[in-house]
Amino acid sequence: MSDQLDGRVALVTGIGAGMGTGIARAFVDAGAIVVGADIDDAAGRRVMDALGGTSSFIKADVARVEECRGLVDEVISRHGRLDVLVNNAGVTKSLGFFDVTEADWDRIYSVNARGLFFLMQAAAVVMREQNAGRIVNIASVAGKGYRGTSNVAYAGTKGAVIAMTRIAASQLARHGINVNSICPGVTRTALFDQVIDELVERNGGTREQAEAKAVRGIPLRRVNEPEDIALLAVYLASDAARNVTGQSWNVDGGLLWD
Repeated sequence: MSDQLDGRVALVTGIGAGMGTGIARAFVDAGAIVVGADIDDAAGRRVMDALGGTSSFIKADVARVEECRGLVDEVISRHGRLDVLVNNAGVTKSLGFFDVTEADWDRIYSVNARGLFFLMQAAAVVMREQNAGRIVNIASVAGKGYRGTSNVAYAGTKGAVIAMTRIAASQLARHGINVNSICPGVTRTALFDQVIDELVERNGGTREQAEAKAVRGIPLRRVNEPEDIALLAVYLASDAARNVTGQSWNVDGGLLWD
């Protein structure tokens, strides 16, 4: 995998933990020049410093449209081009249907859907001038109706990501831009730990019981590791996927079939 992305400039958001860290590491291993972004300055710098080489960090809150545009401007200032965007930043919490508040809704949508779109739009402006580019949006099986989702608002944002991926792929194809999404199932990240803790607090029992329940419904009987998502992201950003666009790829151990 050492030269799949050789010399390509990639912007990866939400790199401070979990899937974002795994994706950034896999891209560096594949030869990419990675600019990582995260709202958590300390965590983001720690991750990118550990990766070393040509990798670098930008603190940004993708819920703010002006910061999405500023992110792309800074990547161009540093490297003169942008070849790959991985829209990974996301938020959620464990909430019942009647527990979702307006504040929950607005926060989840501001990052997972609105921020994702405007960063995709800003990146596409640059990629259009290059007549080439790859966008990988991190969605979720929740966006396809997975019943074990953390909450209905989160599922709505991820359904929006899948739909936006398809429309963007259609409208950007003429500019040589491929757009795909990855739909992780249950994945061992900080968000996974947060949701498990919230489930235990709400329903009782132990963390081990809550995790066992999550795994029981997975046909392959294993939770994703961040690397499982990262390897697919590398493929979608590489020449091997040059004729792949508008797709939503499940990485879920067999939870869903579409």
